[in-house]
Amino acid sequence: MKKLVVGLLAIVTFAFIFSEQTMNSIHQFKVKDIEGNDFDFSFLKGKKIMVVNTASKCGLTPQYEQLEAVYKKYKDQNFVIIGFPSNDFMSQEPGTNDEILLFCKKNYGVTFPIMDKVVVKGKKKCEVYQFLTQKSKNGLLDSSVKWNFQKYLLNEEGVLEKVIPPTTLPNDPSIISWIEDKK
Repeated sequence: MKKLVVGLLAIVTFAFIFSEQTMNSIHQFKVKDIEGNDFDFSFLKGKKIMVVNTASKCGLTPQYEQLEAVYKKYKDQNFVIIGFPSNDFMSQEPGTNDEILLFCKKNYGVTFPIMDKVVVKGKKKCEVYQFLTQKSKNGLLDSSVKWNFQKYLLNEEGVLEKVIPPTTLPNDPSIISWIEDKK
C-alpha cells in the first residue's frame, strides 16, 4: 500500500510540475497567421522568440526594416520573430490582414511570420498577450504594452525572459547579445 501511495504521489507531483512548465510557456498557444492559417507555437520549441506588436502608420513603423534584418541574420540560428499587428494605439493599424501583409512585404520585404491582427491591451486582450503581460501566466512579471513595437523575448523553452520598450531598436546590442547567448 505504501508503494502505491508513493507512486501516486510521484505521478501527481510530475503532473503538477509538467502543467506548471506548460502554463509558463508560449508553446501552449495556437493562433491564426495573417493569411488565416493555423500557427502552433509548440513548433517553435528549441528556438528563441521575439514577439512584437506592430503597426503600419506609426512613427516606429520603420523598425520593420531592422526586424527583418535581424530575422534574416539569425533565423538559421534557432531564432524567430513573430509579429502581431494591433490597432490599439491611436488606430495606427487600421488595415485588413491583406492590406497589412501587402504593406509589410512591399515596403519592408518582411518574411518573418506575421499573425492575425489582435488586441494587445484592455479587456479584449488576446490570449497570447494575456500570457505575455501577466505574471500569473508567464511566471516572470506583470507588464503592459506601452506602444507599438514593444518586444517580448522568450527562450528556447518558450519562457518569457525580457520585455523590451517600443523605442529600443530590434538591432540594439542588448537584444543581439540575448539572441547570440549560447547557453
